[in-house]
Amino acid sequence: MWALRRASNSLKFQGLRVGTSRICCAKSEMFSSHLEGNGAVSKPLQIASEKCLFYHSTNVCSKFHIDRRSLSSKAGSESSKSEDDLEDGFSELETPANANTIDESNAVGGNEDELFSEPELDDDDGDSGAKNALELSDTEAGSGKKTTVRKRVPSELFKTIIAAPNVPLSVVLNKWVEEGKTLGRPEISLAMLNLRKRRMYGRALQLSEWLEANNRLDFVERDYASRLDLIAKVRGLQKAENYIEKIPKSFRDEVIYRTLLANCVASNNVKQAEEVFNKMKDLEFPVTTFACNQLLLLYKRLDKKKIADVLLLMEKENIKPSLFTYKLLIDTKGQSNDLTGMDQIVETMKADGIEPDINIRAILAKHYASGGLKEKAEAILKEMEGGNLEEHRWACRLLLPLYAALGKADEVERVWKVCESSPQLEECVAVIEAWGKLKKIDKAEEVFNRMLTTWKKLSSRHYSALLKVYASHKMLANGKDLIKKMADSGCRIGPLTWDSLVKLYVEAGEVEKADSVLHKAAQQNHMKPMFSSYIVIMDQYAKRGDVHNAEKMFHRMRQAGYVARLRQFQALVQTYINAKAPAYGIRERMKADNIFPNKALAAQLALVDAFRKTAVTDLLD
Repeated sequence: MWALRRASNSLKFQGLRVGTSRICCAKSEMFSSHLEGNGAVSKPLQIASEKCLFYHSTNVCSKFHIDRRSLSSKAGSESSKSEDDLEDGFSELETPANANTIDESNAVGGNEDELFSEPELDDDDGDSGAKNALELSDTEAGSGKKTTVRKRVPSELFKTIIAAPNVPLSVVLNKWVEEGKTLGRPEISLAMLNLRKRRMYGRALQLSEWLEANNRLDFVERDYASRLDLIAKVRGLQKAENYIEKIPKSFRDEVIYRTLLANCVASNNVKQAEEVFNKMKDLEFPVTTFACNQLLLLYKRLDKKKIADVLLLMEKENIKPSLFTYKLLIDTKGQSNDLTGMDQIVETMKADGIEPDINIRAILAKHYASGGLKEKAEAILKEMEGGNLEEHRWACRLLLPLYAALGKADEVERVWKVCESSPQLEECVAVIEAWGKLKKIDKAEEVFNRMLTTWKKLSSRHYSALLKVYASHKMLANGKDLIKKMADSGCRIGPLTWDSLVKLYVEAGEVEKADSVLHKAAQQNHMKPMFSSYIVIMDQYAKRGDVHNAEKMFHRMRQAGYVARLRQFQALVQTYINAKAPAYGIRERMKADNIFPNKALAAQLALVDAFRKTAVTDLLD
């Protein structure tokens, strides 16, 4: 960590407050990126012969602070036991997912390209997915290690609940008790786990509320934290924050606020996340690796310049970075196309005693491939294979799309042969994506048809894999047929499917149809569409200079619950530019949303300023 963020001797800690500006430097280390526009361009910034980690201008600053009091905990501890409970339980944010897959629920809240989302979950009672906090044993929670996959364990209570979808849950549970069936913590935990795996958060919340109201479970801190998490998912952050006041003070501990923080990050709500972080500081809770990682994840998505603030905080509080911390930093540098800086982070991580896992290697290979360093990417992929792919079968799902990104059809074929005799669902999804990248649509369809015959029921995510292939190749008719198959099979169609369908219509040039599909889907299903679904349509209206529809899409995003982001304003301002129309009050709108323009947006705003001075206006004046 110290190599990551070591400040120069002349740099004195000033705290992280609004209105401050500084340059964060480190001796002979990485992070020398300068952000412009939507992307990041690698530029070495030399100050006193030191490489800067991040540069902060005066209008980019953090809203969390560091008090100068001492903390009432071990500052150097990597994580507390309750932190591990949360990580392995109901918080999906820090669970490394497949590097090339996206989950239906997590993708709703942000960027579909985010590497660190919730693991993929099936619609059946499979054994993949995040554990429920209620069902974790102390050993599992505290170990911090990835446990082996367990065999499916049936839950009679869960089966009873889903068998009566239109019956109030209180009626179902009262009948369960009247029949004298077991309702201990093991059965409750298993039912809650399965409800979460199916993303039936509403029913899970009803179960939790019924248990407490009927005194069927002695609630402990983790139970209250689980309830808080469900309230945030079902009823929103404000209701979740209000619920904290109802939790007995003896249980209102760090894990409660960390759960709220994680949900603020999942909602991409910077303001509320920073307020919760401040609240944790005010309550004198220790600053943990988990909390810092949440902020890093949030800023990686929305404001990379603020990452330096978190790193400075971690140095001040002697917080040791975790594997996930390094994953975030490595991916951030890769996205900035600073491959040298990315390599330096890897070296620092190794020097800190942390070896890159397979997911980090996949991230490195992905960025090497996109950066044109194909030989380095191939070398890493061979390392992932471990010399014997049969023994490293679990790496196949990552290798398939990465070899496809390198254009290596022969390698994709070779890896798939290892899986072909008894493929897993994840491997099928990965190879469909790979064949799609290589424009081998017939092979992608062949794998999908095999999935249909092998598994009794596929989830919407599995259909979406092929739907994305059709969208990227503008195969509208094929996409429509696939959607009909989904409906006929009884498959639940959610935000990820809508996103693929929207992009399918957009690629086919039917923007109005894409708009209509998204609007109807959001109204009929009462689910939150993905951010990217709105943006892809908004960008098309921007290209046309269609101010009315771009503003309409901007408003719909607000209605859906998305807080304003720089990306939305960039698309909106570009619409006015292309329409050759002034954007009255746009700066005031941004200020009201606490959005500060970067260099690219500032240039855009100058073009739509109704009162800007030009050579012609000066002459006329």
